Amino acid sequence: MTYDATVRTPSVESDLGWALGAVFRDYLRAADSVLADIPGGPRGYQVLTSAIGNDRCSQLVLAQRLGVDKTVMTYLIDDLERAGLVERHPDPADRRARLLVATDAGRERLVETGAALRSAEEHILAPLAEDERHVLRELLRKLATREAADCVSACDAAAEVIERGAC
Repeated sequence: MTYDATVRTPSVESDLGWALGAVFRDYLRAADSVLADIPGGPRGYQVLTSAIGNDRCSQLVLAQRLGVDKTVMTYLIDDLERAGLVERHPDPADRRARLLVATDAGRERLVETGAALRSAEEHILAPLAEDERHVLRELLRKLATREAADCVSACDAAAEVIERGAC
């Protein structure tokens, strides 16, 4: 096969993986600095958000939803509990399970941290118009919350990518 200089190959900027990775790295840098004082950083923030929101559920269900190993989730919740941000309460529907409930201090921390995180997100999304930001968030939410039996957790997918040496 010979090389044809007239055939135009796509640039890396048109690659979905590259674009997602670039935006994700920017987000992680911003989130890490904003969430540094929350045990577990971004994961701890997601757990705290879940403990406050309407999606209260058992530790096991929460671990599955967030793509966190259940043993890691236990340690993460232990750290959040020691920091006074969450409490475990017995689940009235299943006495073997525990529901995660945010403390008043956890709610206050989430309000403060949430405002700083939204500011960082707005900085990342600054090149987009307001309506484009809304559409992007909705499309990402739709992709992230789709239900498919063959979907792997984010942690499993990341581990697979790292094993292949794609990072």
